[in-house]
Amino acid sequence: MPSPLQLERFNFSTDPTAIIATGLNCPRQRVSTVSDVALRHHTHVVGSNQCCSVVTQAIKAPVGAVWEVVRRFDNPQGYKNFVKSCHVIGGGTPTRVGTVREVRVVSGLPAVSSTERLEILDDERHVISFSVVGGDHRLRNYMSVTTLHAVDGGKGTVVVESYVVDVPPGNTKEETCVFVDTIVRCNLQSLAQITENRMGHTDLLQPTASDEFFF
Repeated sequence: MPSPLQLERFNFSTDPTAIIATGLNCPRQRVSTVSDVALRHHTHVVGSNQCCSVVTQAIKAPVGAVWEVVRRFDNPQGYKNFVKSCHVIGGGTPTRVGTVREVRVVSGLPAVSSTERLEILDDERHVISFSVVGGDHRLRNYMSVTTLHAVDGGKGTVVVESYVVDVPPGNTKEETCVFVDTIVRCNLQSLAQITENRMGHTDLLQPTASDEFFF
């Protein structure tokens, strides 16, 4: 089991399949507000029947305020609108790597529940990662990494969330990325709204997802 500081999982010089997750075919792409070192957290080994992508979100709130919400592995419904409930079912405290949670999703999604394991929780570097290890859904071998980065002299935050996942039978890589990207984008927009509201900014609208993105 990886430790909280075991962040760089792949060897960039020897593993030709290690790439920065930035789209359907995962080409390398530079995010101007994020350092090269930070981008290494979003490096994934992608199989032939998998897809990966990355979604970013700028937030008008300091990293500490955003991290306070994101780090709550036991409370993803705090900003993820499609999560109905969450219960820690194994591994001890919700801040311990290896902790397992069971997430129940709202009706309308092609899923009922997801069992997820905490892989990284680094309070110093503001990195959180989880993998899906079971549940009633179609997204197998899903692994997500989220990092937070200070901008605007510490008054703002850029959130970077990347993932890799198996392509479900009957779907294409394009369809899978469109679906997952939509969910992740809605989550991050909700995160921005919540944290900006706390800081006195109220210019974001509540995000929704259209049924056309559901499998």
